[in-house]
Amino acid sequence: MAAKPTADGEAIIIKKYANRRLYNTQSSSYITLDDLARMVRTGVEFQVLDAKSGNDITHAILTQIIMEEEANGEHMLPVSFLRQLISMYGNSMQAMMPPYLEATMENFQSNQAKLQEAFKSSMGTDALAKMAEQNMAMFQAAAGAFMPSAASSTAEKPAAKSDDIDALKSQMAEMQRKLDELGK
Repeated sequence: MAAKPTADGEAIIIKKYANRRLYNTQSSSYITLDDLARMVRTGVEFQVLDAKSGNDITHAILTQIIMEEEANGEHMLPVSFLRQLISMYGNSMQAMMPPYLEATMENFQSNQAKLQEAFKSSMGTDALAKMAEQNMAMFQAAAGAFMPSAASSTAEKPAAKSDDIDALKSQMAEMQRKLDELGK
């Protein structure tokens, strides 16, 4: 996902003050790291500058956001990956890692978008109903493996909905009984 610049084509300037407060110069308001994380997720382009020196500290702030996400949420970065990443610092391959990681993430996002589009196009209005029918057919086939007589009797004549539910309940009870016997 490409970052979206402001209306004038420039990134939003965020100033970080010595008291650790972040100031959004576009909205003239103080913001938090959570606000910056939301801006990243929505594709808003920004640059974080140290208010005193004017140095670009965007990298450090983005790294801080990742650290807080990892500390507060579910871990996305496996320990083995973190170890490998740390081992690359000072390595002769260090210079190759940033473009490689960028290309890898772009490829991942492209594949994710393609997968989502394929899923959307394959999901018609009746897709969920078809999936439910397939699941029921698989369930009946599985039940037939455990109770051939029950599966053949339900397949021979269609029953009312309540009869279907009752039959499924009795099949499940029979399956549970057989499982209980196997567990003894």
